[in-house]
Amino acid sequence: MTAHDVSPTAGRPRPDSARLLVTGARGQLGRAVMTLAPGARGVAHTDLDITAADAVRKLVNPGDVLINCAAYTAVDRAETDVDAAFAVNATGPGVLARVCAENGARLIHVSTDYVFPGTGAHPYEPDDPTGPATVYGRSKLAGEQAVLEFAPDADIVRTAWVYTGAGVDFVATMRRLERERDTITVVRDQIGSPTYAPDLAAGLLELAGRPGNPATPRILHATNAGQASWFDLARAVFTGLGADPERVLPCGTENFPRPAPRPAYSVLSGNSWAAAGLSPLRHWKQALNDALAAISDYPGPP
Repeated sequence: MTAHDVSPTAGRPRPDSARLLVTGARGQLGRAVMTLAPGARGVAHTDLDITAADAVRKLVNPGDVLINCAAYTAVDRAETDVDAAFAVNATGPGVLARVCAENGARLIHVSTDYVFPGTGAHPYEPDDPTGPATVYGRSKLAGEQAVLEFAPDADIVRTAWVYTGAGVDFVATMRRLERERDTITVVRDQIGSPTYAPDLAAGLLELAGRPGNPATPRILHATNAGQASWFDLARAVFTGLGADPERVLPCGTENFPRPAPRPAYSVLSGNSWAAAGLSPLRHWKQALNDALAAISDYPGPP
């Protein structure tokens, strides 16, 4: 049995839930964190404006561990909704960082693969040069910079291609299209790191449950292991549902033009996460099977 075969929550330290505060608690990742740490205090954007320092100060107590899952994630809309994207993804994290530094609280901030240019050929390490090609990516990079400026001891965790299989994420969309269409066409020239939200949530809680270590790099990468194209992921969903994967047809990015360019290659290396002594996240295919198994109409892997 390898590290990638074990339960994503087995043997991992957890923070004191009473000291855990989760922003963006009703989003995809925030809900996963709250499910694994139900005693935590969770706030959504309707409960808290993370750009309002006075409101944040009323919630953050000395000794708290704040996991910031709040984010503006509408990648295409951000191209024209620039101010809103930067408010949530840059100004807000900066406010959280300042308040945490003032109050002696610890901040764990979640960021994204979009801070890289997406033109590489090898998995990105945390210290590789950034160069976002989208407003969304620039706003997230600005958020990282603000966090490190105002709370230099904070942890930043970059991740990628997060899904649960429910709602409107990519895996959920493939489930719906499998029912509705005879065939679908999916791009195969965009490569990344599919990441199951509960696995990432377990990793964040493990990090939160460990004392802050000055020797640990401030920026880490956490995704499920392995890499895939959207085409690969779509075919894996069809296979997991007991459907014929040949119904998923490949195409190129040029067939699906979007307002915001998608990175051709955005795989994140897990070396930094493992080197920090944190449990590696399992392979994305195993995680996908669990994601589908959590859905009532899933027949089980073939």
